[in-house]
Formats: sequence, C-alpha cells, structure tokens
Amino acid sequence: MQPTPNPPIDDRPRRGVLFGLLAFVVGLAGCVAFDYTGADRPIAEASVEPMSPRPRVALVLGSGGPRGYAHLGVLKVLEEAGIPVDLVVGSSVGSLIGAFWADGLDAERLDARSMQGGPLTLFDPTPFADRGWIRGQRLQDYVNDGLEGRAFEQLPRRLVVVATRRGDKSPVFFRSGNVGVAVRASSAMPGIVSPVGIGGTEYEDADESLPVAVRAARQAGARFVIAVDVSARAGSAPPDASAAQRARDTRRRARIDPEVADADVLIHPGLRYDAGPWRDYFEHAREAGEASGREALPLLVARLRQAGLLESDTASGSVAPPVRMGAER
Repeated sequence: MQPTPNPPIDDRPRRGVLFGLLAFVVGLAGCVAFDYTGADRPIAEASVEPMSPRPRVALVLGSGGPRGYAHLGVLKVLEEAGIPVDLVVGSSVGSLIGAFWADGLDAERLDARSMQGGPLTLFDPTPFADRGWIRGQRLQDYVNDGLEGRAFEQLPRRLVVVATRRGDKSPVFFRSGNVGVAVRASSAMPGIVSPVGIGGTEYEDADESLPVAVRAARQAGARFVIAVDVSARAGSAPPDASAAQRARDTRRRARIDPEVADADVLIHPGLRYDAGPWRDYFEHAREAGEASGREALPLLVARLRQAGLLESDTASGSVAPPVRMGAER
C-alpha cells in the first residue's frame, strides 16, 4: 500500500505576514524625525548680523503658498524697471522663489520653471511622514538640484531664509550653508509637512512667526526695503468663511502689520481669497502681482531716487544684474 503523500504547504499566509512586517518596518523608517547634521547644515540665528558691504535695496518676499505666484509678477516689474536689489529675504514660498532669484534666475525663467510638472515635483506625500503627510525631502532636493549645490555664500545675491523654531515659535534666520535644507524648514507647514530638524533643533514654517520679515532686512542694514505681502487683505474673507479661517487670518495679520509698517514701500496684491494649487490660480496670482507692482512702481522709483539709490536714468526697463557678493558676507 502506497503511503498517502502530504498535501502541499500553503505558505501564502506566512508570506503575507512577512510582507506586512516589511511594510511596517519601512513605514516606521519613514516616521523617524528628520535631523540634518551635515557639515554644511545652515546655522540658525536669532537675529541677522549687519552685513558688509551694507545692502542698499532689500526685497522681502512673504509667505502664502499658492499666493506666492504673485511674487513672480512683482519680480518681472522690478527687473524691467532695473531696480537694483542686492538682498533677498524670504519666508516659506517667498524663500523658495527668493532662493532661485538670488541665484540669478530671472522672473521669466522662474515662471517657466514653476509651470513644469505638478505638485509632486515639489512634494512627497506619504502616510508614513513624521507629524504630517509630506516629508519635504523632495522640496529640499528640488532646490539644491536647481542651484547645482550652491550654498548661501555662493549665490550672486545675498539671501536670508526665515523659519520658526518649533519649540518656542520664535523666528530664526539662515544665511549660510545648505539652501535646500533652509527652504525646507521655512516651508514646513505644521500638520502637513514634517518638521525639519537641523543639528538637533526642529523648525517649521516661517508663516508661524514672521510671514513678511522686514526686520531681517533692517537688521542686515538695508538702506531701503521693499516688502511684498501676498496674504489675504483684511476684511476680504467671504461670508461663508469659517471661524477657524477668520481666526487664522487675524493671527497672520497681527504678525504681518508691524513688519510691513517698517518697509519703505509695500506691495500687497489683491488676490482671490480661496487659494489652491490650480493653474488658473497661479496665473491669476502672477497677473495680480504684476498689476500691483506696476501700480507701486512710480512711488517706488520716486522714493529710491529721493534716497539716492537710483539714478534718474536707471529705471528705464533694463534688468539690473545680480552682483556676486558671497565672499563678502
């Protein structure tokens, strides 16, 4: 009598458990808090030391997410008028645009670059992100790749990136080292983008402390400050805006108003209240920024001339090239 062969063992449940454990381990790795400890890590400063040579004209670009496309329209106007900006200060989306502009990318090329790809060009959503659903590594790489690895000290225009120290919500300023890491920290919106650790300290979105950081330009010694505020104007919330939205707007205005009061010229585009990552909103914001820039230009030129910072024949439509001053920081 032949022995009955044993039935084949179904190892599918075991393989399912193994794959599940592997996914769990990978997920845990994704949840680990990010802490950049490289030798080129940007150093957070509580204030900006006076720069030498002293900046003549500073441009402060505010936070605002999709509203930041308005900055591109403003930059176009400043370039056409030949406004000689030699210091850029950026918060959140303002730091992203400011970093590329400080590296010499003009408004036209910035605009073309911004329309390439979709949100996944900058963002890396994952259910395993640490305290959010976007890690931020893709944004960091996008900036550093676009700058070809150049650090703050190597940019043609001087740059200050603003972020918020997560522990006490105080503003900090980066102006040396890895630009991509600094922009990632400046753009780390709480609950959405994971906090960014740098040398053991965590940072988050500049919007939480200084959405429009005029004080950074003043501390650096800038003789003239142009501030661009792309936030919602006071009273612009629609009737169906939630109480949480209105409270958020009130808190943001309380942070912005004292800062822009110290600017020599404020450009505040009138943008639609409901902003989003849609191409039609990007185009609307860019056009609104350009319109506001052109409206402010006569006053800006007059005040620059009054301050002795613009020759009478300078604002004629030529673009002022950036001056490389990294070694003199």
